[in-house]
Amino acid sequence: MASKKDAYETLGINKNASQDEIKQAYRKMAKKYHPDLNHEADAAEKFKEVQEAYDTLSDTNKKARYDQFGWAGVDPQAGGGFNSNAGGFNSADFSDLGDIFSQFFGGGTRRSSSSSGPTRGEDIYSKLNISFMESVKGVVKTIPLSYYKPCSNCHGTGAQSPKDVETCPTCRGLGRVRYNQQTILGTMTSERTCPDCKGSGKRIKVRCNYCNGTGYEKVKENYDLRIPQGIANGRQLRLQGKGQQGTLGGECGDLYIEIGVEASSTFKREGNNIHIEFPISPLDAILGATLDVPTVYGLERITIPAGSQNNDVIRIRNKGFKSVSSDSFGDELVHLIVKTPTSLSREEKEMYEVLRQRERNGKNRPSEAFTDKVKKMYKI
Repeated sequence: MASKKDAYETLGINKNASQDEIKQAYRKMAKKYHPDLNHEADAAEKFKEVQEAYDTLSDTNKKARYDQFGWAGVDPQAGGGFNSNAGGFNSADFSDLGDIFSQFFGGGTRRSSSSSGPTRGEDIYSKLNISFMESVKGVVKTIPLSYYKPCSNCHGTGAQSPKDVETCPTCRGLGRVRYNQQTILGTMTSERTCPDCKGSGKRIKVRCNYCNGTGYEKVKENYDLRIPQGIANGRQLRLQGKGQQGTLGGECGDLYIEIGVEASSTFKREGNNIHIEFPISPLDAILGATLDVPTVYGLERITIPAGSQNNDVIRIRNKGFKSVSSDSFGDELVHLIVKTPTSLSREEKEMYEVLRQRERNGKNRPSEAFTDKVKKMYKI
């Protein structure tokens, strides 16, 4: 068998991880490599590895076999004594090895206490893109959804009425049946999930005519997804019960929608603060000015101090993103960019020459008449 990556390594967990930790790791890695979210060439293959690792480690019996024998313990094509289709140990479940060995060393057969019951459906993941301004102000997006919910007629039992549910006569309500098998070592006794009730321990006499006995009904709707004000790129919204269908009456999984926020050509987000580069003329930087600056909420008038330098920052309070978890707002930080003219008229050159001469002569402050002339020319 070809060498495969360790299942624990694939999910980024250690061998002592709990089932909750295994599930959390799976959600993280599935999101990372899901082909709908990751367009790298090997994403689909890695997603398949993650799914296989989770399928193995989330099943108690498979995990026990994997911990003891590696991939050979869970691969039906591994051959030898581990192949459920081959001769020899044909129990297909290493959790039953205790039953087998007890036949030879004096103990009676061990009754398994495990049975298959209601199983929760898997979570699923999707992505929705919104504009930068929609993330600022919040938005309601109508999206088409298709999911399952417990049948409204039988409430998930799969039976037409409560009296149509009875104890499974095959397993007597245990969910598992014992069977004997002749091997070269003698008669072997083991257990397997009841083939009639699929481990539920119940049998339905009359199936629900609404869901045909599945216990679930499919729902298609246009769902109004409320995206909160201030949501950040990559944030997930959870829709409970909108995931994969459960089994045997188990609850459905959840739908996680990752929000992708398109970039803005004007504003840049950092936490709940917004940054903007604002060009000003050298005269505005030298003399100071009162100008209107764009914010995500409209124009805001600011005062630029005289003598401002390139890359100086002016903070406008509460003009950033609203916090998703509170009523507080971030700030807008205005980065001043002093733009030097690339071409000047003859009169402009003369005035700059006067300024330079005054600076060289130690007269840094121009006369009021000169200042008035500059203001008139630049309409300050």
